[in-house]
Amino acid sequence: MIGDIDFAFFTEVLVGGLLSGVMYSLVAIGFVLIYKTSGVLNFAQGAMLLFAALTFVSLVERGVPFALALALTSAAMVLLGIAIERTVLRPLVNKPPITLFMATLGLSYVIEGAAQLLWGTQVHGLDLGIDDTPLEISGVFVSTFDLFAAGVAAVMVGLLTAFFRFTRTGLAFRAVADDPFAAFAVGLRLPRIWATVWTAAGVVALVAGLLWGARLGVQFSLSLVVLKALPVLVLGGFDSILGAIVGGLIIGASEKLAEVYVGPFFGGGIESWFAYVVALAFLLIRPAGLFGQKRVERA
Repeated sequence: MIGDIDFAFFTEVLVGGLLSGVMYSLVAIGFVLIYKTSGVLNFAQGAMLLFAALTFVSLVERGVPFALALALTSAAMVLLGIAIERTVLRPLVNKPPITLFMATLGLSYVIEGAAQLLWGTQVHGLDLGIDDTPLEISGVFVSTFDLFAAGVAAVMVGLLTAFFRFTRTGLAFRAVADDPFAAFAVGLRLPRIWATVWTAAGVVALVAGLLWGARLGVQFSLSLVVLKALPVLVLGGFDSILGAIVGGLIIGASEKLAEVYVGPFFGGGIESWFAYVVALAFLLIRPAGLFGQKRVERA
């Protein structure tokens, strides 16, 4: 009986970790979209996530219907993505990667400041209408909200996969990711492709922002969720959507299990930093990640 109880508890912790990892993956996918096509590590993804969540909840609190607020926020994220590509990325094409990274880092503060200017600094509660009563499945309690988030992530990954595989724009994305110069040489319009991918990253930020805002509340610390996405990217690879999902599952499960089974030996609280230990160890073994492409430089 004790063994059954221990197994059920282990399964509950594991499932909870996997579902938390899905939330990390949603943020990581935004990084992957940008890095895959332009080689830019977009540190502003967290600020975009915050801007989307804050815009949506502020509109709802001002009496805008849910569906209209979602449509207006989606339009705002599309415009934000296009503006970023034209004002930041396009002038810095062919600059060193560190220059592009610092540009997105500065951009994150600009976006956060704009969000504060537009909507204020108070904390907002966000209710998506999802009842978070735990479900009991074969003796294991699972969060309803986490299941909903996992379903949303599955739909998003399916749509992105179909987009990249079966649409002309998606095939153009893949061509640019493989070789930007060759793609340009055959007539692909790189600025249009980059604008589209930044738009897609904005929509991903909207979805992730709503889910994380519903879980943590919409506040300015929400932008720090990007820090949880970095170990996910290290494990999965910076240029793989599948890697973002697998990496998120590994990080989510490992940190929950470590907190429960290893944490007591260290006084607890290891969940906040255990993911970075895993990522550091993984960098020493496979720097490109599980699904990332190894870069080969020729002299």
